[in-house]
Amino acid sequence: MKKTLLIVLLGFAIISCKDETPKNYVTLSGKISNLKGDTLRIVSPKNIKIKSIKISEDGSFKDTLSIVKGKYFFLLDKEYAPIYLRNGDDLHITLDTNQFDETLIFSGIGNEESNYMINKLLRQEELFNTIDGLYGLSKADFIKALDSTKTKFQSFLKEKKDFDTDFIQADINESENLFSYFSKRYDKVKKLKELVGKPSPIFVNYENHNGSTTSLSDLKGKYVYIDVWATWCNPCLKEIPALKELEKDLGDKMHFVSISVDKADKHEAWKQMVTEKELEGIQLYADNNWESQFVRDYGIDGIPRFIIIDPQGNVLKPDAPRPSSPKTKELFNKLIN
Repeated sequence: MKKTLLIVLLGFAIISCKDETPKNYVTLSGKISNLKGDTLRIVSPKNIKIKSIKISEDGSFKDTLSIVKGKYFFLLDKEYAPIYLRNGDDLHITLDTNQFDETLIFSGIGNEESNYMINKLLRQEELFNTIDGLYGLSKADFIKALDSTKTKFQSFLKEKKDFDTDFIQADINESENLFSYFSKRYDKVKKLKELVGKPSPIFVNYENHNGSTTSLSDLKGKYVYIDVWATWCNPCLKEIPALKELEKDLGDKMHFVSISVDKADKHEAWKQMVTEKELEGIQLYADNNWESQFVRDYGIDGIPRFIIIDPQGNVLKPDAPRPSSPKTKELFNKLIN
């Protein structure tokens, strides 16, 4: 009994002697398999650089940063993921770059919110892949189906009782905005469907990265796959490797066109990125960014956006699947053959 009591008292003494002063920094460490690149960057939601962390050749890293509590993103090569940071956290990241989202795991102090966001990201991708089917319903059935999906989507958050209260409110707001976007988009999608089979809205004399100009009428005779993007758009950049693969396999059989909606102050950044990333296909710069008539005619309010036009210049798919979708290459092979 005395021995047990002594051990308890010693344990209490050790606990009592710990420094309870809250840390004013976050500790980030991790181990990355199949490393691509040597730097992990932390950026704000507005893509403002917070810190760059060097990664060792064996894929390990460790660093600290003082932070304002909130949602951030970490970028590695062409991939990115959300991360929730607050001073005092001690987060450890493991992932395999060959299956980035599927293998990404956070552990350590403060991991719960970040793991939740990764799982939510995977659920969002699944939602985006199925939402087109809902747009084929009547408006009343669409709203009913969307509300049901929203309830299931938000049920995951209700299970999380120990999350930071600010995080919970921000996540609720984010989900409300997402489903509000889907709801408001119904009428726009219906109008887009009415474009199918009709002559496409056109663009005329868009600046071509090669120094010339290009109009949509110049591209008749082949199927045209248009990518509307911008240099600051991470989801756009994430599609580049898959787009390059499609161009490599099918570039002699159809036109691949990328139209940048970067604003005037990003014009040079557009030219530089096309060169540095060795972007192929037909690289164009829209005449008035988001206010370009071609962009407005297609109701584009979010990017990346992909469009397929047939050899006669008619709209085939005003909101086509992304290059990374397995459906895309299958579709192209059917069209070409």
